Order: sequence, then C-alpha cells, then structure tokens
Amino acid sequence: MNTKKKTTIKDIANVLNISPAAVSKALHNDSRISEKTKKAVRQVAKNLNYQPNHLASALRSGKSKLVGVIVPRTNSNFFSSVIQNIEEVLNKEGYNIIITQSNESYKKECDSIDTLLFTQVDGIIASMANETIDLFYYEKIKSKGIPLILFDRGENDLNVDYIGINDYDSSHVIVKHLVSQGCKRIAHIGGFKHTRIYNNRINGYIDALKKHHLPLDDELLIESNLTIEEGREKMKQLLSLKNRPDAVYVAGDYAALGALQVLNEEKISVPNEIALVGFGNEPFTDMVTPRITSINQHSEEIGKQAAFVFLKHAKNSIIKQKLDKKILDAELIIRDSSNKKTFL
Repeated sequence: MNTKKKTTIKDIANVLNISPAAVSKALHNDSRISEKTKKAVRQVAKNLNYQPNHLASALRSGKSKLVGVIVPRTNSNFFSSVIQNIEEVLNKEGYNIIITQSNESYKKECDSIDTLLFTQVDGIIASMANETIDLFYYEKIKSKGIPLILFDRGENDLNVDYIGINDYDSSHVIVKHLVSQGCKRIAHIGGFKHTRIYNNRINGYIDALKKHHLPLDDELLIESNLTIEEGREKMKQLLSLKNRPDAVYVAGDYAALGALQVLNEEKISVPNEIALVGFGNEPFTDMVTPRITSINQHSEEIGKQAAFVFLKHAKNSIIKQKLDKKILDAELIIRDSSNKKTFL
C-alpha cells in the first residue's frame, strides 16, 4: 500500500533553492528574513500541504506553544465560555489550545492528561471530573514541572493555582433569597461531597439554614451527578416525601431543568407551591417557563484569569513562590422560578 510522504521543511527548501534553516525562520516570521522570501515560503508550504510537526518543534525548542484544556463537558455554556476566553487571551500571545473533555469520567481524564503530556504542552488548565478522587495524575503534571491551573472544580490538596467563585457564599445568597420569599423547608440537590465546590455548596447550605433558624432535614439533602435525568429522579424523590419541600436549591442548571420538567408535568405551581433555584446561569434558564433563578459563575472572567495565570508561569523562568487563588463573588440572577412577588 502506498502511503503519501509527509512534506518536510527540506522539501520546501529544495523547491526554493534555499536552506532549511531559512525556511524555518520564514515560517516563524523571523525579522531577519525578507517579506518576499516569507511570502514565497508560505505559498510553497501551502502548495505542498505542509503541516508543521509541533512535537518535533517542542522537543527542539523546549516550547510547544500549546496549552491543554480539560473540561468535564463542552456542551455546557459555562465550560464553552471559559474555553473561548482562555483561547482569546492565549492566541494573542501566540499559543494554541488543545481541548479534551472527560465526560465526568476519571479514566478519560487520566487518558487526556497522558495525551497532553506526550504532546509536550507548555501548561494545563483543567476542571476536574465528578468521578475524580485520586489526584495521582494531577500530581504527575506537577512532578514534570508543567504549570497546572485549576478552575471551577479543583482540590486544595494539590496546592496549585485556582480560579473560581465563592461556592460557600453562593449557598448563603440562595438560602437568604428563598427565605425572603417565605420558604421554610428548603431542599438541596447537590453534587458529590468529594468534589470541593459541591462540598462547599453543601456546607454553605447547611450553615445558611442554621443562620435563618431553619431545621436541617437529612432527607432534603441529596447528592447526585447533576444531569437532567438525575434532576428528574431526585425531584420525584423529594415529591414522594410525606412532608415535601417548599423550595429546592439545585447545584447545577441541567439538574434544575430536569427538576422543573417534573414539577411542570405534575402541575405543581412554581414558585407558589415549590420555588426552584439552579446554579450556572446556562442560557436555557432564561428561555424555559418559568424562567429559572440561577447563580452567575462569571465564566468569561474565569477563562481570562486562568489564561493570565498561565502566562505568568510562561513569562517567568523562576517558579512562582506565591500561588494565585482568585475567588469571585457570587451573583444571583433572580427569575420567575423563585420570585413569588411576580405572581401576587
């Protein structure tokens, strides 16, 4: 079977009768090469379908100008917005990004890390999968001296740079709002406690109930993977209780959407019978009926700050002594699903 030979810098050099070194400099926009030569090199490279070997380049220079980005999923507006803002900042500095998604799988996350390390990325910006408990692969990144910046989901034990919102305070803001609407029996469909952000949201919920002199009922605190399907299942579980809640705070908008579907199907008035609050401010929260109250996670700012922190590493050969921990304030976007005043 014939396999097409990959075009190399030498092939371009032979066509133009110049040295491979001159071709390389032209492709890297070196100021020592004339614009005429650069234009000729680019045209021949295009004609020959030349594709640069980033791995070989990284091995030679020690820099790949590539940054790995690991997210739980790309179909979330929050994560896609973070990615977009990381890319915009890094592109201006000559970096490209490689995006991988774990789909909340620990194994896929580990495979992604191995792939990115093999590709010789200059840094990794990541948000952990729900399944991730063992931090060995993240420690592996650190052990190789590669900058690691975590956002949204990250673990304090890793002692790395982190960008996110104040999850603990977010729960206080939500409970305070629901109490102001006259709610007295507030349930929480949360994420898994082993993930720091969800543990912080759970602790914030528990402490906020105490602050407002509301009882903590174990049957109203439920852990889940926060998918639409789980939101539906957990909402049905809450509705089956003898003393059902008059408000439900869900730690993710997709699960909140599933919960709303069940409430609508059961003809339960939202928010008059049961108020509902989500988390993430996904675009659909402002499109469904009733519109879902949610926490804005400041995805644009998180993406930009994560990129800026990486660039600090890239521009400093000496390892930073002080870690960047940027915690953004919670912002509650109040909509129909929890605002009883709009239904008076």
